[in-house]
Amino acid sequence: MIGAVVILSGGLDSTVCLAEAVTTKAPVIALTIDYGQRHRIELERATAVAAHYGVEHIVQRLDLSAWGGSALTDPSLAVPTAAEAAAGAGIPITYVPGRNLIFLSLAVALAEARECDTVIIGVNALDYSGYPDCRPEFIHSFNATAGLALRTAFEGAGVTVAMPLVDLSKADIVRRGVALRAPLDLTWSCYRGDASPCGDCDACALRAKGFAEAGVTDPSLGHDA
Repeated sequence: MIGAVVILSGGLDSTVCLAEAVTTKAPVIALTIDYGQRHRIELERATAVAAHYGVEHIVQRLDLSAWGGSALTDPSLAVPTAAEAAAGAGIPITYVPGRNLIFLSLAVALAEARECDTVIIGVNALDYSGYPDCRPEFIHSFNATAGLALRTAFEGAGVTVAMPLVDLSKADIVRRGVALRAPLDLTWSCYRGDASPCGDCDACALRAKGFAEAGVTDPSLGHDA
């Protein structure tokens, strides 16, 4: 089994993962989940990034907005600013319950069906919002569980979830993207669903910090959808 399924959100991290995957794996399939997110522009950006690389792009509809519980899926909940998120206790309200657990389950199933040996996810445990499903402990645990669930694991090597960015700072990720000539101008990070990034949500703040620390101008600034 060869090839990779890359979970592609249309954001910075997943785009860098895709840029790296196409240099080492074949085939590469980009999987984007339409989970009812308010920032639907990221779906358009994911499509543009996949088209840039000419890879197969599967958009899986899975509407989590019916569940509520997150400012990213419930329009009645306000997306906090980065300062508000930092000042709050516990996990920010932009956390989507079980999101990466669900996404990875779909991705490993797709990988098994298409005879790919790897799923790649752009989780990061340094410059991130503290979501529990972005920690390496979770990915290691998921790999063990997938090994018990998949036919290919029962019969052979199975599917491995890789997290190539997990120990990198956001600045490191920007630098890697630049080195790979990834289309960073196409990527989207803002949690709000406006035509332009708000500049003050947690995702915007982390992105700005990464580009600033890398000494790179964000090429997406001023890029309309």
